[in-house]
Amino acid sequence: MAFEGWRQPVAIAMWDFSWLERRWPGAGYHDWGRALDELVERGYDAVRIDAFPHLVAADPARTWTLLPIWNQHDWGSPLPVQVQVQPALNEFIALCAARGVKVALSSWFREDTTDARRLIASGAGLGRVWTATLRSIEAAGLLDHILYVDLCNEWPDSDWAPYLYDPAVENPARLSRADPTVMGWTDEALAEVRTAYPIIPLCFSVSAELWSWSEQDVSGFDFLEPHVWMAHNQKTGFYAELGYDMTASMFDPAQYELLAREAPALYARDRDRWRAVLSGAVENVADWSRVAGRPLITTECWAIVNWKDGPGLDWAWIKELCEFGVGAALATGRWIGLATSNFCGPQFRGMWEDVAWHQRLTSQIRNTPTPPGGTS
Repeated sequence: MAFEGWRQPVAIAMWDFSWLERRWPGAGYHDWGRALDELVERGYDAVRIDAFPHLVAADPARTWTLLPIWNQHDWGSPLPVQVQVQPALNEFIALCAARGVKVALSSWFREDTTDARRLIASGAGLGRVWTATLRSIEAAGLLDHILYVDLCNEWPDSDWAPYLYDPAVENPARLSRADPTVMGWTDEALAEVRTAYPIIPLCFSVSAELWSWSEQDVSGFDFLEPHVWMAHNQKTGFYAELGYDMTASMFDPAQYELLAREAPALYARDRDRWRAVLSGAVENVADWSRVAGRPLITTECWAIVNWKDGPGLDWAWIKELCEFGVGAALATGRWIGLATSNFCGPQFRGMWEDVAWHQRLTSQIRNTPTPPGGTS
């Protein structure tokens, strides 16, 4: 079984597609070596990144023009940006390896001007873009430094898995993971990659349908990667009480104005309530893990989905709630990998510069033993 023998969880950061897109001066990833040194200083021993597998499979050395998925959030580029995935991907993995940092691969299947992601036409095709990517890493002698592969971020959200949806339909209804078509894609993709690379742990990360897990077949997953927030789950009313619109927030600056004005105060008025919401969400996925017999890794978590540096956007309440979330997760004995938040990257200066906060939490993560048999 994958991860058998792990003695303690890994402290993992999410650098998504930012590691390659945000390379202009001041964007956080201009100097990968410096960013990784700072990651290690803060106590992280793994990082989850977008491997852009659809672009590697189409032409790894081509210069691709990526289009922004949003212009208000600080993940990725707010403007069109040119990238060349290889040899950059292997160079980045090698820099991680030199520092003892494991690399988890995922993909948000970023849109480029040719929309190459639409070439994926089946679950087997999804698997093949990943085997092509892993071969390019293996050819450089770097495969041993891969921690796991998440075949698609937040499966099967239409933002990240558009190849599942009709391109003629704007804002399609989200498909369920229990949908027979989605299940077919899931099984085919996992089988394709596992046949070629049987020792690499595989999953699809998820952020929705977390409370209906009993209806979902995850027997093909080596582990579960749920993304768990207080503010974004089926049992919370946080966004509704704020009047916050997640979809509009991608391009509407008024949504951050609303967050700055209202979110910290809403949390402070009833800390116990919002902590209970988060604790319930943590216990829910821990129950899923127990029933499924699969350990947990979470790289996007614990407070609120969207936040950034800016006037009135105070990090204090975010850090307080994330620290509570880390403790709640570790107490279950089900997690073998945890992030401290979805903001543990150098572009989020207000969070990143509190080195002591990161070190305290990553030390707690890495020094919590995994109970014998507790994750299977």
